[in-house]
Amino acid sequence: MDNMWIAALDPADRKRIEPHLNERPFTQGQMLYDAGEAVSEIWFPMSGVVSLMTILDDDRMIETAAIGREGLVGVTCGPSNARAASRAIAQIEGVSACCPSDVFAEALGESEGMRAALARFTESLFAQVQQAAACNAQHRLDERLARWLLTIHDRAGDDRFHLTQADIAGMLGVRRATVSEVGSVLEDRGLIRRGRGWVQILDRKALEGAACGCYDAMRSLMKDLGSPLPRPGASI
Repeated sequence: MDNMWIAALDPADRKRIEPHLNERPFTQGQMLYDAGEAVSEIWFPMSGVVSLMTILDDDRMIETAAIGREGLVGVTCGPSNARAASRAIAQIEGVSACCPSDVFAEALGESEGMRAALARFTESLFAQVQQAAACNAQHRLDERLARWLLTIHDRAGDDRFHLTQADIAGMLGVRRATVSEVGSVLEDRGLIRRGRGWVQILDRKALEGAACGCYDAMRSLMKDLGSPLPRPGASI
């Protein structure tokens, strides 16, 4: 398993960071760093999914972006400001290659190609944040749930992944009972199957049809920017 962002770099740029990478597993629910904390490491997921969470005034959280093996976690605040702008929580367990942030910052300073690759990813990430904000404000919950499940499916590497009703409710910023009701609608249509602590995608194409246009818009934008694109439903 490889991280797609690293794999897309020129060989000379990969050599700048690969000797400094340490492989590290992360578990579901693990917080990689919190908003306002100093970020000492950059995480390059090779499997699993990490959610960037915005913290609200009443201590509730809502997901604003999901990152898998197509990207990196820990540099959204910019290499010159090592304070995290959001909370990073592992949504699906996986394995990451980790690089000290000072090593990564030095590599960026030496390589225009790396800076361009980071800029493409950062632009696609900010677009994902903006699209999620608009989606959360304007679209029906069943469309949002379908869009979110597709986003996770792209990065999870399997049709079945561990998620509880509480996990999904937290990501979407709604009540658990509401997620249960809407999930039942998708399940009755044969799009997904649910069990205690897991969700399985049964009909990927139909689920895409049930989602709002935000999902296709985000994938199109990532493609236009030349940012590594997660593979829908692919086993990784």
